[in-house]
Amino acid sequence: MTGLLAAATSAADKRIAFRTGLSSDRIQRFPGAFNPLVAKLIQEIGFEGVYVSGAVVSAELALPDIGLTTLTEVAGRGQQIARVTDLPVLIDADTGFGEPMSAARTVTLLEDAGIAGAHFEDQVNPKRCGHLDGKAVVPVTEMVRRLRAAVAARRDPNFVICARTDAAGIEGIDSAIDRAKAYAEAGADLIFTEALHTPADFEKFRAAVDIPLLANMTEFGKSELICVQVLEKIGYNAVIYPVSTLRLAMFAAEAGLREIFDQGTQAGLLDRMQHRSRLYELLQYERYNEFDSDIFTFASGKDQ
Repeated sequence: MTGLLAAATSAADKRIAFRTGLSSDRIQRFPGAFNPLVAKLIQEIGFEGVYVSGAVVSAELALPDIGLTTLTEVAGRGQQIARVTDLPVLIDADTGFGEPMSAARTVTLLEDAGIAGAHFEDQVNPKRCGHLDGKAVVPVTEMVRRLRAAVAARRDPNFVICARTDAAGIEGIDSAIDRAKAYAEAGADLIFTEALHTPADFEKFRAAVDIPLLANMTEFGKSELICVQVLEKIGYNAVIYPVSTLRLAMFAAEAGLREIFDQGTQAGLLDRMQHRSRLYELLQYERYNEFDSDIFTFASGKDQ
């Protein structure tokens, strides 16, 4: 049953793998997973990690990304995803869900959920999507308190504390660089600068900050979509694709539903659907069947 009902790799080993990857000369690619099944697909394809986006957790609940989700909801979704994959999971912890003490509690719950790392941002609470206008950032001293609380609450020293700054679009890149340095001094292991525009912006940030950096390659935002090989050459250590899988799935779902509505059948959509056999392969149905065929023989059941 090893690796069947849950991942075979321990949370501690996943955190070690995350840190090892960040210190390697290879960029770590973390596509977003909007559910546990997508996380299994990310692992099977060969990526280095899985990302859980706060915007996606909100969207799944049909809510905008304006700080409406709770720590319980985010940690619960993170745990569901982390338990099925051997890859490290990085999760969006927004502003820490409150004051510095709340950021500290957030770390403990995310550690218990099997997460490998979390990023905390310097927006005013409640926050909003990092690629929208109208954001506001807290003073540097307040974010430093937020980070120090998170670092102090960490029980596993390998749990990665990532500091995100949204200051580039508000105060300029130079201010964001100054903030990043202060956040590194406060104990952050990784820096995530939101909404940089061009490769030159990423290069400027890399030249100024000497700890690992994370790039956000989200679609339809303020950042140019830069190829992973270019980001690696610039010297970035990790990249996230936070909403890509949800956008792909929702586009396909909408197109399919409209065709069913218009045509009265899904018969013309079959070549755009994941086949039952592929789903069963991803779910490892046969291994479950081998484990205990006395309870129920999946292979002999009629198709639903």
